Amino acid sequence: MRAMTYQGAHKVQVDTVPDPTIEQPDDIILRVTATAICGSDLHLYRGKIPTVEHGDIFGHEFMGIVEETGPAVTAVQRGDRVVIPFVIACGDCFFCQLQQYAACETTNDGRGAILNKKAIPPGAALFGYSRLYGGIPGGQAELVRVPKANTGPFKVPGTLADEKVLFLSDILPTAWQAVTNAGIGKGSSVAIYGAGPVGLLSAACAQMLGAGQIFMVDDHPYRLAYAQKMYGVIPINFEEDDDPADTIIRQTAGMRGVDGVVDAVGFEAKGSTTETILTTLKIEGSSGKALRQCIAAVRRGGVVSVAGVYAGFIHGFMFGDAFDKGLTFKMGQTHVQRFLPELLEHIELGHLNPEAIVTHRLSLEQAARGYELFDKAEEECRKVILLPGISDRPLTEPLEEELTPELRVQGVPGF
Repeated sequence: MRAMTYQGAHKVQVDTVPDPTIEQPDDIILRVTATAICGSDLHLYRGKIPTVEHGDIFGHEFMGIVEETGPAVTAVQRGDRVVIPFVIACGDCFFCQLQQYAACETTNDGRGAILNKKAIPPGAALFGYSRLYGGIPGGQAELVRVPKANTGPFKVPGTLADEKVLFLSDILPTAWQAVTNAGIGKGSSVAIYGAGPVGLLSAACAQMLGAGQIFMVDDHPYRLAYAQKMYGVIPINFEEDDDPADTIIRQTAGMRGVDGVVDAVGFEAKGSTTETILTTLKIEGSSGKALRQCIAAVRRGGVVSVAGVYAGFIHGFMFGDAFDKGLTFKMGQTHVQRFLPELLEHIELGHLNPEAIVTHRLSLEQAARGYELFDKAEEECRKVILLPGISDRPLTEPLEEELTPELRVQGVPGF
């Protein structure tokens, strides 16, 4: 099969690699019809995540058709069309029984992000995300082995195009968890730091839930303009505003700050010169710039909801301010499986249109170009999806003769 493989920082390529096989009785083999490049993939692409090895297959946002099933698989069968959650959960352990699927204690034989050397086991394995999270090959490929197939694969109706349901794999439930963790509801005020895919879908969720004010902070004018037009956000460009948190506070009721704030940036936020030096020398693992802004912008008693990935130590955490304001912090990987039925219903009813953020549709063979576009924010890129089996040219309006009957039935855009 063909698959996107890591070849070093800022270097990926599509290679021919061995087809996956059934390894455990509850595995399936999935033929991928659509996959995507996630902002979290850029951390790997840039060489920022340890234990990534040459030849690793990235990708944790994907869907497709079940091609083969292990003897213990009962939840799906050959031919089913499914979205695959990026979190690999067993469904039976202590945490899965609490629907805290990202904390599954049986699927990851790595160590996760735990740095304190205590005996607590790591959380769930993730597709395509280094040896820290299980070393499971990802979905930017023609075929994928999917473990724990009685818990993960989520059936989706054939009436919905791939693009409409693909993001159920990660960024839509991640955005949903971030916004609901922040306690956002009718009339609420929220600030979202980061206008990448998760930030944009967080704005979509906040709008659907009836938020009264949605502030969005980013440094890409085209993304801010899009979010303002689509989701009614109040845009703030931090390249032009030295203190977005102050600007946000001044526009809230009583100048108290927002009710909740979403950090959709994470550890690669543009920080101070000191932080840049510290992270380069690996004295600290993450920039705390976005997190400090979140702590400053939220009102007393508010919630800081962290969806962006963090690793290691953070300089200048402002814990005293957080204590004084009585803040609640909610964070972590997404419990994807918990949210899928509800989110699918919102898509079917037209309340959420996650496919609207897609700007680039490329073949799998063009994966390297997709990473470059997304990493450098070229061509006003918001989100890249990859379509295995389609020829090597950009697909803004795919030609019918390039699509198999199977792909047409699955709803490739344009048909």
